[in-house]
Amino acid sequence: MPPSSLTISYAGEKGPVFWLALRTSILTVLTLGFYRFWAKTRLRRYYWSAIRPGGAPLEYVGDPLEKLLGFLVAVVFMAFYIGVVNLILMYFSFALLNANFAAYALSFLGLTPIIFFAQYRARRYILARTRWRGIRFGLEPGAWGYSWRSMIHWALTICTLGLTWPLTTLWLEKYRVSRTFYGDQRFVQGGSKGLLFGAMRHVYYAIGLGAIAGLMLYLYENPAWIVLFVLSGSWLIYGLAYWRAESFKRMTDAKQLGEMQFTAKPRPLRIIGIYALGGLVLNIVLFGLFFALLMVFAFIAGTADIENINLDLLESGGTAFLPVALMAYFLLLTLTRAITHAWITLPLAEHFAEVTEIVNTQNVAQIIQRDRDEFAEAEGFADALDVGAAI
Repeated sequence: MPPSSLTISYAGEKGPVFWLALRTSILTVLTLGFYRFWAKTRLRRYYWSAIRPGGAPLEYVGDPLEKLLGFLVAVVFMAFYIGVVNLILMYFSFALLNANFAAYALSFLGLTPIIFFAQYRARRYILARTRWRGIRFGLEPGAWGYSWRSMIHWALTICTLGLTWPLTTLWLEKYRVSRTFYGDQRFVQGGSKGLLFGAMRHVYYAIGLGAIAGLMLYLYENPAWIVLFVLSGSWLIYGLAYWRAESFKRMTDAKQLGEMQFTAKPRPLRIIGIYALGGLVLNIVLFGLFFALLMVFAFIAGTADIENINLDLLESGGTAFLPVALMAYFLLLTLTRAITHAWITLPLAEHFAEVTEIVNTQNVAQIIQRDRDEFAEAEGFADALDVGAAI
């Protein structure tokens, strides 16, 4: 008989993903960015295959050529928008107000619904190209509905200074999850309106304490308020980690797929530890790179004393230093990306995967295949706007 529950194992390792991210980043730089679609596909395949519910790995079957063609389609649309719509807005802004600030504001406002549209379309493409046990995931059309709902919810969040952010998160998650399928089975996101407010409580407390401490420090300049203000910052860091862990737990516990249910127990301190260790490794590597570059500059400048490098010589020898500076810049970008993948993204994926369990899975073998979703632009708009198309 099929098992009644499935735990999720994780098979990813830091070393392989570091070298994969580094190689693909270098190839992306050498191809002036065109390889990014192949790089993203290779990384997703690695991450997906490392997540193994019940020992069966996820599969990502996205095609990088689909991404490239979709990106080109989106670029044509965005070129029309930027070239024509912004020109019209700029004309009327100068004609009516003799300034350009109105044109910039309206241009950004007009771009906002396209950003949310792109995020939903990117999620739909990713799910359509994801499989488990050979069965496809899928997301129903609804990008424009998600777009206008997101604008309303974000406006409400901004007007309330972030107090309704938990409600916004839940509402948008319900919209996305209620349209998500695995095979012929639809996901359901449960939970009442107040489900996530408790997950945000430490953030509220820390901000309140910081505001009080800052006000009292401004009025009385007592050193004790400085300590309290610093403590509020530490509390805020914990609060953000607690929000990420607890909101994931609460929404996961409220999800269903047919008779299947989900449980999760992520730990806030583990999340903080991952970011702290990843940041430490990143700073050590970048500091070493910076010191090595200083040595190179000192050698080119003709002195072994780093503190006495002749700046005039550096300026006069710009042609010699320019290639070194460009190489250092791109090396910095590629190393930062590779270290972030190996020491932050992968450990976070591992933690959230291993603390999640699927229960009531007796009927999982009865789920049947769904039709393949075709996409004309893949993740093109998200790539063109650089939103919602990350790993």
